[in-house]
Amino acid sequence: MYFSRLLLLSAAFSQAPFALSATTFDFSNEYNATSIHAEGDKYFINQVSQLTKGDVDITLHTGGSLGFKSTDNFYAVADDAVQIADTLAGSMAGIDPIFLLSSLPFVVENADQAEQLYQIAKPYYQKVFAQNGQILLYASPWPASGIWSKTPVTSKQELTNLKIRTYDKNGTLTLREAGAAPVKLSWADVVPQLSTGGIQAVLTSADAGASGKFWEHLDNYSAIQYAIPLNMVHMNKEEFDSLSTANQQSILKAAELTDKHNWKTVRTRVASNYQDLAEHKVVIHQNLPDSFISLLQEAAKPSLQEWLEDTGQHGKNIMAEFEQNK
Repeated sequence: MYFSRLLLLSAAFSQAPFALSATTFDFSNEYNATSIHAEGDKYFINQVSQLTKGDVDITLHTGGSLGFKSTDNFYAVADDAVQIADTLAGSMAGIDPIFLLSSLPFVVENADQAEQLYQIAKPYYQKVFAQNGQILLYASPWPASGIWSKTPVTSKQELTNLKIRTYDKNGTLTLREAGAAPVKLSWADVVPQLSTGGIQAVLTSADAGASGKFWEHLDNYSAIQYAIPLNMVHMNKEEFDSLSTANQQSILKAAELTDKHNWKTVRTRVASNYQDLAEHKVVIHQNLPDSFISLLQEAAKPSLQEWLEDTGQHGKNIMAEFEQNK
């Protein structure tokens, strides 16, 4: 009798795999699978798998394959249409202008300063996500933005009236002030616009251009060191809360490790990017004329002033602490 009951119990478990199955989450990323962001997200997923011993299974969807662009991600996560997303911070400026901080032109000079600015502003970011039913997991920094173009862009004359893609409000204001003809586009729309001639240049990093194979359309890259903008990875709070305490702690630990990993990676990424560009005959313009950089820096001042006005005392506090400690 005991043996037969044991067999019945065993059969019941074998017919109910859901009882032992992992919690599954979908993770949206608009960028290419070889981008610095997708690689950081894969690192996070691997850490989660190890730390939860397979209890949490996350599937990364790159290239916007779920149908969400960065501009969609904030509300998609809030509504639980997707549980986790990797989102360009500037695309969330309509939620709160604090998200334009990392892309303010010529505020930071290197990755060390960019990370410092992120740590200062992190509590403000966390508050906005919390108010919208989400948690901030980690930052995913870009290498410094430059200008990809068909012909060299190293002077005011070459920039004037140039139809150039920007990724947020800061870039649009700055490049318009500098004399260009900027067009704000989500990442998914960039290559199609290059292919049809809708734009002649792109404001983005060497890394993004390399992952997008921009050399099929553009032959020049000007390293203007415009900004080191952030992507942010955020998660639906109800989904997070539904996990066991142990798995919640594992998610947060994986996020902490990924934050460190991403900031370490961004410091070395440019060298390998430049090697890729050189191999594909892209001309890299460094040591640009002081007059050109001064033009861009002067053109950037209105965007900083507008951001300070929009963010009020929060923005002033962040910038004051940054200036005091950098």
